[in-house]
Amino acid sequence: MQTTKIAIVYQHSDFIVIDKPIGISVHKDQQQSGLPDLVAEQLGCPSLWLVHRLDKITSGLLILARNAQAAAEFSQLFAEQRIEKHYIALSVRKPKKKQGVIIGDMQKSRNGSWKLCRTRDNPAITRFTSFGCQQGVRLFHLMPKSGKTHQIRVALKSIGSPILGDQRYGDQTALDRTYLHAYALRFCYRGETVFLKRLPQQGEYFLQPSVRQQIEQLDINSKFSG
Repeated sequence: MQTTKIAIVYQHSDFIVIDKPIGISVHKDQQQSGLPDLVAEQLGCPSLWLVHRLDKITSGLLILARNAQAAAEFSQLFAEQRIEKHYIALSVRKPKKKQGVIIGDMQKSRNGSWKLCRTRDNPAITRFTSFGCQQGVRLFHLMPKSGKTHQIRVALKSIGSPILGDQRYGDQTALDRTYLHAYALRFCYRGETVFLKRLPQQGEYFLQPSVRQQIEQLDINSKFSG
């Protein structure tokens, strides 16, 4: 049984927001319990509902509903793209462009991977900006409008900047983690606006002062457009 204590970032009578650690799947997979079960056990509540997902290698903010009705409401909010999501990532490779929008259909590739296509029938849309940090490390601030599997990882690979430590998508550096973190969420739930930020707690590069300072200076006040 996983014994890692999960940080609770925000609590509401209908939902909680946690800081998901790296290395834990939101589903059971090879674990005895999925992440909602682990958090429910930690809080001593009967059950929690998963309303969106983060990859096993990704840390950061994750919403868990406390009841079925709230789960249905959040599923609708996500489907209608009314939950604003901000991610941060690091790369050591220079991108083809420093900011902009990455758009394209996602198609299954080999061995569980995905690839970005030129077609735009049901495209993944990711707005991003990037900033130089020390020692050739570049910080990316990413705002996915859609929520496709591996969307951000594939998007950054497509502009020549695979995420640091993401061996599946082209960075062969063996590190302590893959440097992708769900940094901020903003949404309105039953008339109440919720805005949360959480700095990454794991990863040698994320904890470097120059990277930390650059993250804290990010402008995350403007909503996605375009």
